[in-house]
Amino acid sequence: MRLGVLNRIGRGKFRIGAVNNYLPELPSKIYSLNKKLKRQFPFLTFCIWDTSVLNEFMIHQPGKFYLLVEVEKDSMEPVFYFLKDNNYPVFLEYDKDVITRYLSNENNAIIIKSLVSEAPVQNIKGVTTITVEKMLVDIFCDDNIFSSHQGSEMKNIFNEVFNKYTVNVNRILRYADRRRKKSDIIKYLKTVTNFRQQL
Repeated sequence: MRLGVLNRIGRGKFRIGAVNNYLPELPSKIYSLNKKLKRQFPFLTFCIWDTSVLNEFMIHQPGKFYLLVEVEKDSMEPVFYFLKDNNYPVFLEYDKDVITRYLSNENNAIIIKSLVSEAPVQNIKGVTTITVEKMLVDIFCDDNIFSSHQGSEMKNIFNEVFNKYTVNVNRILRYADRRRKKSDIIKYLKTVTNFRQQL
C-alpha cells in the first residue's frame, strides 16, 4: 500500500504524494525592477520573471536570458518608455528577426509583453511572478522568445516539471484556452512521458 498525501492536481484529479509547489528563485534585479515599477505605476497589474529559471529543467543551457515584464496591453508603451528613460535595455515589439538581430547582443534584455487576462500567477515576497503552469504554456505558445526551449528541450522541460513539482493540469488547460492553444497543448501533453504516468 502506498502511503502519502492525496493532493489535487485538477478538477476531480488527485495524486498520492506530498505537494511540491513550484517557487522560482528570483534574481535580485527582479526585486529592484518590481519596486521601481510599483512606485511609478501603483495601480498596474504586471508579472515579472526571468528565463534563467528554466535552466533547472534543461539539458542544454542557453547563453542568453531575458527578463520578461508582462503588463496589461494598454500599459505596454508607458512601461516601455519608463524603462527606456531609465536606461534599461528594453524591447517592446519582438519577432524572430528582432530577437536574432538585437536581443542576441544584449545581456539581460527586458522584453515587454502583454499579460493575458486570468493568467495563473503567484506572489513571491511581493513580486507577482509565474506559476509552473503559466511557464509551461508560455514556452509552448511563444516560440519566438523561447526558441532555445523548443523541440526535444521542451520535452525535457515538461518531463522534469511533472517529475519534480505538483502541476494543476486544469490550470494549464484554462490558461492555454485563454491563449487559444488548448487543443494543441492537450495533444502535446499526451506525448509527455511523466504526464502520462500520472494519469
